[in-house]
Amino acid sequence: MNRNIKATLALVTMCVMGAVRGWAQSDTRTLRTALADYIENYNRNATCYTSYDPVTVEDISVSQEERKVHIYLGEGFVGQPFTPESVRDINANIQRRLPKPLQDYKVVVYAGGTPIESLVPVNLTDGKDTSRVYGKRDYKGRPWVHREKKPYSVTHGLQGRHLCLWASHGKYYSNSTQKWVWQRPRLFCTTEDLFTQTIVVPYLIPMLEGSGACVFTPRERDWQKNEVIVDNDTPDSNGLYQEVNGKQEWSDGGTGFAYLRAYYQDGDNPFADGTFRMAESVGGKRAASMVVWRPVIPAEGDYAVYVSYRTCPGSVDDAHYVVRHQGIDTPFTVNQRMGGGTWVYLGTFHFGAGDLENNCVLLTNQSGSRGVVTADAVRFGGGMSNIVRSDSTMSYALASGLPRFLEAARYSALWYGFPMDTYSVKDNDDYGDDINTRPRTENYLGRGSVYLPGDSGLCVPIELSMALHSDAGFRRDSSIVGSLGIYTADFYGGITGAGLSRLTSRDLADIVMTQVYGDLKQSFGQWTRRQMYNRNYGETREPQYPAIILEMLSHQNWADMRMAHDPYFKFVMARAIYKGILRYLAAVHKRTAVVQPLPVGGVSSVLDTRRKKVRLSWKPTVDALEGTARPTKYVIYTSRAGAGFDNGTAVDARSTAVDIDLDPGVMYRFRVTAVNSGGESMPSEEVCCHMAAEDAPHILVVDGFQRVAGPMAFNSEKTSGFDMNQDPGVADVRTPGYCGYQLYFGKDGLGKENSTGHGYSGSELEGMLLAGNTHDWSSVHAAEILRGGQYNISSCVSSACQDIDASLFAMADFVLGAQKADGYSMRSYKAFTPGVRSLMEQLTRKGKGVLVSGAYIGTDMAAPDERQFLARTLKWTPGAAVFADNCMTVQGMNTQANIYTEPNETRYWVRHMDALQPTAQAFPTMLYGESQQASAVAYQGSDYKAISFGFPLECVTSAEARAAIFAASVQFLLGK
Repeated sequence: MNRNIKATLALVTMCVMGAVRGWAQSDTRTLRTALADYIENYNRNATCYTSYDPVTVEDISVSQEERKVHIYLGEGFVGQPFTPESVRDINANIQRRLPKPLQDYKVVVYAGGTPIESLVPVNLTDGKDTSRVYGKRDYKGRPWVHREKKPYSVTHGLQGRHLCLWASHGKYYSNSTQKWVWQRPRLFCTTEDLFTQTIVVPYLIPMLEGSGACVFTPRERDWQKNEVIVDNDTPDSNGLYQEVNGKQEWSDGGTGFAYLRAYYQDGDNPFADGTFRMAESVGGKRAASMVVWRPVIPAEGDYAVYVSYRTCPGSVDDAHYVVRHQGIDTPFTVNQRMGGGTWVYLGTFHFGAGDLENNCVLLTNQSGSRGVVTADAVRFGGGMSNIVRSDSTMSYALASGLPRFLEAARYSALWYGFPMDTYSVKDNDDYGDDINTRPRTENYLGRGSVYLPGDSGLCVPIELSMALHSDAGFRRDSSIVGSLGIYTADFYGGITGAGLSRLTSRDLADIVMTQVYGDLKQSFGQWTRRQMYNRNYGETREPQYPAIILEMLSHQNWADMRMAHDPYFKFVMARAIYKGILRYLAAVHKRTAVVQPLPVGGVSSVLDTRRKKVRLSWKPTVDALEGTARPTKYVIYTSRAGAGFDNGTAVDARSTAVDIDLDPGVMYRFRVTAVNSGGESMPSEEVCCHMAAEDAPHILVVDGFQRVAGPMAFNSEKTSGFDMNQDPGVADVRTPGYCGYQLYFGKDGLGKENSTGHGYSGSELEGMLLAGNTHDWSSVHAAEILRGGQYNISSCVSSACQDIDASLFAMADFVLGAQKADGYSMRSYKAFTPGVRSLMEQLTRKGKGVLVSGAYIGTDMAAPDERQFLARTLKWTPGAAVFADNCMTVQGMNTQANIYTEPNETRYWVRHMDALQPTAQAFPTMLYGESQQASAVAYQGSDYKAISFGFPLECVTSAEARAAIFAASVQFLLGK
């Protein structure tokens, strides 16, 4: 409690209690008694949040002169969300309970020493408290990094905002045990530092960036184990560094980056081991000089691109970079007046292996202002650990051996060239150092900006800090523990670097938690909002910006993790956090906020071979939670002939279909996003097309595999957990979020954190980027089909089936993958949706061929009418599910093949597949190796042909075997 308030309270208590006529100091007990029932039951009766902290009356004072009753309530009252309505209700409820002599007095209620009116968040007060809004304090310069030539602009999102956030801790070196360890135990197939990044990296950060923000994270963000660095100091290493001189030549600029060591120790600084280059800027392209960094990419995949440079007197604010990825040029401007001497993230791009011509980064000295442009190393990919730790003698230096994205921020800070006092100030205490590394790095990054004046930092205008964690705690009744917020209001004179009251951090916590609770409750029917705590924690105390810790949920509680393992839950959680940040920053800057749209659905690409065009169609997704999240445009991203996706073409929101000219013999792939003034949605699923010739057979590929899911969840009287062996679920694209299989399921271990603890799990999956649903299955299958011949190919996702004209096609390939209604996910993913079934029936009635494959195409069809559909249309009925250990191989069609049935980084894996029982008119074409049950069934009738596979064709491990199965299937279906 504030010292002045305490002094005032003591004086008032001594002198004022007898000042009311007819009211004696001894009557304080009467007043306390009158309020006791309401106060003591307040948290118990709360409906918008859950608190187990008791509410106590700390003190009461009465002022006759002011005609006020001052009621001081304890910490148990502080943690709730206050609104203008709840404040009025609290005051009115207390007013009604006052003794008669006081009922016309004004009630002033304090929580933790602050009047509760002051705890109403800024977005509900119209910024009346000027100490908690920026006013004229705003950064108006160029952003640190800006992608140029976007086909849309963001005006009501997070454009121009610079944010710092991170996911939990990361693995750190325990100085006492001399081992690399996690902060938390391994529970429910994960641990906190693996789990939280699966919300932050694939969902939250892209949403914030899609809204226009620049996001810095002190932990490595790139889920890429490879790393390639091209640098001027070693121009022929890992690729090629090239300079082209124009009017102003490149010259040595001084100390910069060099990669001279295999491993680094405390005090080493790779950004002090080499040199950087510089050139005076020029105004025109023809006079420009250029630098090109050409990496030798070791394996095709997604790579983050980081540039580096030195900030000097006269640095320009618009250095022009181009990232060339698979032949596509994406331009950026970088403000080199800030952020020099560290790695600066541009974006993540898909690069092919090798190919120095089509994979590179270019920089010119062209600028709109006079000054200098500087150039240093460029890094492709997140890479592996290269920081070693040991005792003070470094006798047995040890690296973690993990990808860098799994390590703590303490080690990234060294690799990023930050000063040693940002990551190592505690003697032999990496855990303590790491906690403070995160705020210290963001303070160093931001010092010198409008939000943190000073002269010893990198001048990046960071204005918000957020640590995203999961918490411990469990419920014996399988209820949800939920979300907790933490802020620090009392240190550094109670103000931020920009002079705002540190109560602004409480505003941030409140706005974000209100959004999270509301969105999750509406989306899933249940969630728990816990308290907001004002605590002395490093991650909230040290940042010189509005800062909170959000404990999103409990990793120790089965009910929380049942939801949290589900990728759709992660998406909704991340979107709620993004919306909370958006609304907070809009409030403190007094701006209007617009929420970016949801991803579009119903995507299809249907050829018109006569006109040599494809019609690309999609459907907007209505956001029932957000009235502002309506698209005003759509952006179409196109890849042709294996090149990267282009930079997008905008289409007015009045159109949800567009005709695109095609070149024969070229594979086209498409993704669609929705945009508005608040930003850009996440991308749609991918569809594709290929035009061979007008008279070539026309094949439709239907992507019916949308399922994303956590491992199989179950809950019984004595056990609960997640059985990855029975069903590992399906990651969204890929995930590093699992530590290993759950080993102990007994509820007798609730609360324990050892091998007999409930949820105790292994470590065998740590460091693996497990493959999942890549949402591009029409392209995957189309490429396989085209290996066997030249065909016209159209495609769609299953939700577009009702809009497809079956008469256009000779056959259709239904990709059902690991699709099923599993009974535990947050969404249902039925394999044979009504639209899929209807299209199949139309195709067969018209004599067209049908190919269908998937792991659960039989077991997901248990109802009598569903079994009748299978027998009638595909000519088989479901057999038993075949466990993976008994069906690792399939045989037939002159082929023997293995299936992905174990965790791997190449392709999603399945633990069960379906045996199919042919009807009298059909016959088996492939068998499971061990059981000799039918794994594929064909029907060759006079009316139509069909072939079905009880395993996912894309999960065949051998490319040759896949090609053989596809070619034989297509020839069978199209043969006369």
